[in-house]
Amino acid sequence: MSVTFCGHGDIYYDSDIKQSLQKEIETAIKRDETEFLLGGYGNFDLLAATVLKNLKSKYPKIKSTLVTPYIDKKYDTNLYDESVYPPLENVPKKFAIIKRNEWTVDKSNLIIAYVKHSWGGASRTLNYAVKKKKDIVNLANQNSNT
Repeated sequence: MSVTFCGHGDIYYDSDIKQSLQKEIETAIKRDETEFLLGGYGNFDLLAATVLKNLKSKYPKIKSTLVTPYIDKKYDTNLYDESVYPPLENVPKKFAIIKRNEWTVDKSNLIIAYVKHSWGGASRTLNYAVKKKKDIVNLANQNSNT
């Protein structure tokens, strides 16, 4: 199984968030979680992809996968080991990101989140993970001063 991420797209870089994120990723790796699914949208996704890329030299067995919501769009894949398109062919485009996020949650054991408020896509994804009874670490609860 895998680890996925969900967080607000508009968070600002913060060394405390980065440090907490790296700690949780390394904890997951030590529990033998080696596949990481990323959405590739927004600042939290970018931070997670960057942390994983930097950890690759220390943990060469980890794999970061960009999960794309649209098959007809080009993506910058430099931060990822691979990209996949989940079975979303019959999903209307306006729901593609929601369904992609649900797909990543369904494929994962652990959700590492940074969700501070109850609206938007990150909150919706986190609520879906709660309903699916996934293990969740919400870094926003650990970094309440940010």
